Amino acid sequence: MLFFGQLNTLRFCGEKGDKMSTIQWFPGHMAKARREVEEKIKQVDLVFELLDARLPMASRNPMIDEVLGEKLRVIILTKSDLADAEVTKEWSEHFRASHIKVLPIDTLSGEGIKKIPLISRELMKEKLANRERKGIRSERIRAMVVGVPNVGKSALINRLAGRSVAKTGDRPGITRMQQWIKVGDGMELLDTPGILWPKFEDQIVGFRLAASGAIREDILPIDEVGLYLLSYLGEWYPRLLSERYKIEDPQSMEGLQLLEEVGRRRGCMRKGGEIDYDKAADIVVKDLRSGRLGRISLERPSDWEGEMDEGDGDHPPD
Repeated sequence: MLFFGQLNTLRFCGEKGDKMSTIQWFPGHMAKARREVEEKIKQVDLVFELLDARLPMASRNPMIDEVLGEKLRVIILTKSDLADAEVTKEWSEHFRASHIKVLPIDTLSGEGIKKIPLISRELMKEKLANRERKGIRSERIRAMVVGVPNVGKSALINRLAGRSVAKTGDRPGITRMQQWIKVGDGMELLDTPGILWPKFEDQIVGFRLAASGAIREDILPIDEVGLYLLSYLGEWYPRLLSERYKIEDPQSMEGLQLLEEVGRRRGCMRKGGEIDYDKAADIVVKDLRSGRLGRISLERPSDWEGEMDEGDGDHPPD
């Protein structure tokens, strides 16, 4: 899948070629958010770790295990309505094989949401019994909601609360501070700002996160993101490309050719008949995020074989 350096107008952290420079993107509010999570973790009974169902490992913060330690945890795969259903099943089986509770949800339709309190009670059964033996009759569960930016934390909390109590949006960084929110009679949730890791060296992780909306749009050039996305879709989802953009035989094309085809068919042209690559790429990225392209997963468990076996989720294999 060759696409880097295909456009002489493209750049990636000031470099062209197959390797990208390390991205430094740990702004002060994220460092503060991590400290706040570390301070509050002792006050909660369990953690809801939210991962984007389209890219569960790329959207998983590798610092999170260190921060959360041995706390009871449920992995919630958000935006499952946008992900390839068969691939989501593969991810669910992977996590369950590692004895991790996992639940795919759709916050728009509410599918899977009602199972969250039930799973929480199941995980807390022993702890609640211990409280009762000590004469503590409270069955209240305090849970922390964590995840990278734009993974759907606030949307989930609003669904659980049955009202709009947390700000939502399609831009990363909407949640700026921690807040406790009562959910029903027996649960309180602590919403936290999205936390990304200080840096990473793998270009594919960056493009997946950028395509999903976890990274601010000024971090990576939109034309590079669109180029990566079309190269991936041409390999894994050619039928969806054909249906959406009326492109014949997309598997026979490289990313640049696909981007030019989208530009021509969607009228993304500059004066003189040149393709507006930024505009064409923006259309593709927005179509992915909105689901107009169809149900698409940007990674599979097989992409991370070896890394997951070693318990190191920082970077996918080369």
